Amino acid sequence: MPTTAPSFEPAPLTQETAFAAPAPGLAVSQESSARRFLQERGGGGLLDRGFGLAMALCACSVFVIAVLILGVLLVRSAPAWHAFGLRFFVGMRWNPVQGRFGALPFLFGTLLTSALALTIAVPLALGVAVFLTEMCPARLRAPLSFLTELLAAIPSVVYGLWAIAVLVPLVRDWIGPPLEKTLGWTGLFRGPNFGVGLLTAGLVLAIMVLPVISSIARDVMRAVPDAQREAVLALGATRWEMVRMGVLRNARAGIAGAVILGLGRALGETMAVTMVIGNHPAISRSLLAPSYTLASVIANEFTEATGDLYVSALVEIGLALFLLTIAVNAIARLLVWGVSRNAAAGARA
Repeated sequence: MPTTAPSFEPAPLTQETAFAAPAPGLAVSQESSARRFLQERGGGGLLDRGFGLAMALCACSVFVIAVLILGVLLVRSAPAWHAFGLRFFVGMRWNPVQGRFGALPFLFGTLLTSALALTIAVPLALGVAVFLTEMCPARLRAPLSFLTELLAAIPSVVYGLWAIAVLVPLVRDWIGPPLEKTLGWTGLFRGPNFGVGLLTAGLVLAIMVLPVISSIARDVMRAVPDAQREAVLALGATRWEMVRMGVLRNARAGIAGAVILGLGRALGETMAVTMVIGNHPAISRSLLAPSYTLASVIANEFTEATGDLYVSALVEIGLALFLLTIAVNAIARLLVWGVSRNAAAGARA
């Protein structure tokens, strides 16, 4: 009779066999190699303490540098502060020959050019951020994001040279005349138009702060949970309504922080503005007129300053700009941090 070969079925997989310990020899070899490495290395307590101390020093160095800068500015600006007091920031005359120093024209030029820059840049930056986060095809998102952030890496002096070659003739020959013809009755576009002035400085600042606002606004919009978008779309909203109610409304605090960070960049900008604003310490209603900024007067006149009071007045302008920039950036960081914290809390929930 034919005989059949005995069949051998594998043993069923049970919990004991699934989580069985590895071979004893392998475990012993791994344990001995790890123990040998630790014994050869020696104690690491000293290295850990040294590493912690080095990191603490690196963190404290930033604070120390900021305090040193503030201290030097306070000490060097003391003569001007004692001579003029608060009148320094409301005076309209800047005449180093007569020893009369008033910083109001520089404050006016700084705030007005920054306001113009934000008025132009914020809508464009939000449009770029919304397109990249909500509407851009996937294959174009990375190149467009790279090009947008590349604008922030261009040196300020390059922007200034480009503005002299492009924006100054554009404002003088093409933008200024129509504005003067149609809106001259407002007084904002009157007087001689040489191409250099507040409007040109505002335009070049708008281009410079656009990538800053756009990049931060894009990150804030990405932090909005997808559930917000899906909930609005589930109610029958259009794409625009979804962006307006589901994204922009939830990201409004972070977007405000991005705008304020852009304002901080605009307030402290020096070279590009100096090259196209005209550098005239006067307050004018016309946006076509030349003006001055806090950063520009320091860059132009510090190397030519003679006399302790003259130097002290310029240092006091630097102190005002330093404190103003710190306050603006601190407010912006708090707003962005609040949005990020809320997004993280929503993700954990």
